[in-house]
Amino acid sequence: MQTFLIGLEVGTSAVKSVLYDLTGAELFSTRCAYPLLTPQPGWAEQDAGELWRALLTVLRETATAARAQGRVAALALAAQAGSVVPVAADGAPTAPLITWLDTRAAAIVAGWTHTGGAERIRQISGWHPHPGLPLATLTWLAQHSPDLVQAAAHIVDVHGYLLQRLTGQPLTDFSEAAEMLLLDRATATWSEELCALAGVQRRQLPDLLPAGAVAAPLLPEVVQATGLPATTLVVVGGHDQCCAALGMGVTAPGQLMLASGTAWVLTALTPDLPVAQIPPGMELNHHILPGLHTVSQLLGGFGAVIGWWLSLLWPDVEDRYAALAAALAAAPPGARGLRFLPIGSSAQLGRGRGGFLGMRLDHSRTDMARALCEGIACEVRWALDMLAASNLTATCMWMAGGATQSAFWPQLIADVTGVPVYVAPRANWQARGAAILAGVGAGLLGDDPVVAARNWQIPLIEVSPNGGLEPLYTAAYADYRHLCARVADEQPLDQESL
Repeated sequence: MQTFLIGLEVGTSAVKSVLYDLTGAELFSTRCAYPLLTPQPGWAEQDAGELWRALLTVLRETATAARAQGRVAALALAAQAGSVVPVAADGAPTAPLITWLDTRAAAIVAGWTHTGGAERIRQISGWHPHPGLPLATLTWLAQHSPDLVQAAAHIVDVHGYLLQRLTGQPLTDFSEAAEMLLLDRATATWSEELCALAGVQRRQLPDLLPAGAVAAPLLPEVVQATGLPATTLVVVGGHDQCCAALGMGVTAPGQLMLASGTAWVLTALTPDLPVAQIPPGMELNHHILPGLHTVSQLLGGFGAVIGWWLSLLWPDVEDRYAALAAALAAAPPGARGLRFLPIGSSAQLGRGRGGFLGMRLDHSRTDMARALCEGIACEVRWALDMLAASNLTATCMWMAGGATQSAFWPQLIADVTGVPVYVAPRANWQARGAAILAGVGAGLLGDDPVVAARNWQIPLIEVSPNGGLEPLYTAAYADYRHLCARVADEQPLDQESL
């Protein structure tokens, strides 16, 4: 009878479950999607109950696939970070899950920036405050729904929420906790000062354990609902980007990874650094590996931007991504002078107005598609320049996420940035990293996740920059930065005044 591990990827749009044997072979995978809810302008929520039911669905399907061949020994989660939900003592949600895409707390963050409070927050947490992250979200809730916050038994991130539903224990790891902006990075404990600012009590926050530690067995009702063995261990997982890095074998200081899902995130592994050494606009976070931290930047919700634009360009096409691939193949590099600045917000543009600039009557939707993609690639290059200015120069980059399913994206990123890109398009990196943590926690893959990741390594494809395009993209990047500077200070239109 074989022994199996489950890695779970809990994203903003779906949860995925992947079954592995102890050699790292992927045997089965399944996925269950859930919608993003926007009940008011700027709000971005999810039904936490629906998220839980999606997790049960994929676990049940995975357990069925495993049952005929062996037993599942352990599981762990690689979860989206930055979202938050209040729950009752039994883990049931008492309000919608407010996601990292939410901007209702923008005025609160602007106030902190104006008064200097934002810098104090960064010194304690390692993070700049963002409207969609829990410190700001909870401050907004404490102001607008104080009874809801005070009545909550626990206030948890997605990882902590699902661990509590699985085991009955409100737990999370340090990489997830740090993105709540309530963690004191110096002591690795919940900060009294930041909790007071958010209007929550430290006792309401989940307990902290390192990634790879055993959390607890499954609750009996979860065993019954999923068909998993009662002996299945739930191991503490971590931040989805950190788990993806582990799955890819990005485990040493100085290595760099670009995640390209709903969120595009650039992550560099570092030892612990003073906040003053971190590039402006980037964040210092705990990693899932002992002794390592990450310097990262959320470049933007570019996966959502791409999906939205495809729905407008090809509303009646069933496979819009195939239509995009065909358009990109037909459009010349440089998009014939058309530029796109990401809408909504991006790391470099901020909340300035994005959109297409330089459009002419002879531009087509193929030009628009390429301009959109090249604008996103310019954001990546800009972030790499910021790292280089802080002596964190990239000589190569690992790329994970949905964009790697197309050969176009890794090549475009390499061409625009001038940095070789390593990919393995069909790998489930986040789930793979979570499964490695599960195996180490259960004692099935040794006691060192770095060694386990090396033993599970998948061959990668190197995508080299096209040197012939270097002059064109250097000019396009300079043009992009110039355009961003022109619009970055513009204030978005007040929706209520329209």
